[in-house]
Amino acid sequence: MLKIQNISFGYSKNKIVLENFNFNLKEGEHLCIMGESGCGKSTLLKVIYGLLDVQKGTIFWSENQVLGPKEYLVPGMDFFKYVAQDFDLMPYISVSENIKKHLSRFYPEESEKRTQELLEVIEMKAFENTKVKNLSGGQKQRVAIARALAKEPELLLLDEPFGQIDNFKKNSLRRRLFSYLKEKKIACIVATHDKNDALSFADKLIVIQHQKIIANDSPKEIYNNPKKKYIAALFDDVNEITINEKTVLLYPHQIKIVEKSENFATITNSYFKGSYWLLEAEFNQQIIYFNHFSNIQKNTKINLEISAF
Repeated sequence: MLKIQNISFGYSKNKIVLENFNFNLKEGEHLCIMGESGCGKSTLLKVIYGLLDVQKGTIFWSENQVLGPKEYLVPGMDFFKYVAQDFDLMPYISVSENIKKHLSRFYPEESEKRTQELLEVIEMKAFENTKVKNLSGGQKQRVAIARALAKEPELLLLDEPFGQIDNFKKNSLRRRLFSYLKEKKIACIVATHDKNDALSFADKLIVIQHQKIIANDSPKEIYNNPKKKYIAALFDDVNEITINEKTVLLYPHQIKIVEKSENFATITNSYFKGSYWLLEAEFNQQIIYFNHFSNIQKNTKINLEISAF
């Protein structure tokens, strides 16, 4: 339903942020956008929502062309909802009142039912009567998401939606939210630094670097076959190893300690990660990182199996 056709955008003629972007999104599909800070993720969401005018190209949602502030006095598309990083909530009214602000007052029972449903989705039922000004940053972030969902948009645009939410809440909230969006067939585009947003919940993944799309495929395909170190590094530590005059990219789990091998290395450091240790070693005058179930003392000589060979 969303068609991005050859769009480019810059804040000035000399500062191009998005160059020749092309991609599509179907009804109910979830797209994740990843890239380093400043690569244009937030700008792309603003362009899609209609807050900025593209310099060239077109954006369509079904048969409706998305136009920017040059065409609309109040920018933004009615069938989209955009949750920015600043939230823009009403601080002196309660959580439930913030959500109800976007629901019809002519049907109070339906409005209340919808509000309670969304409070469950964002796991904020206990705070429904709390004024927003008394909430933490992460709680405000969750209220902003619920408010955006109040009228069931056709497309939800989320900019770092879990950035301020504690880890112990983040995982359950993420599962609830994306399951809810799938159930309601609401398409979603998420700009994020968090690999878990992409790997576990996205149907498609786009990676941006130097103002251009450098990867556009399923998260599984991009993760398993990264074309550049920049892409692989978005998911995990990555080793760029030269061996037998060939350079390969390997995640830490692709390197293992074995009893016998032609690949020798020396442990230089170790980092406790909870369920495993991340070991640092010198291999062929290169520093590499790999996972292991236990710690190994510094300067220990080891043999390695590298799965790419």
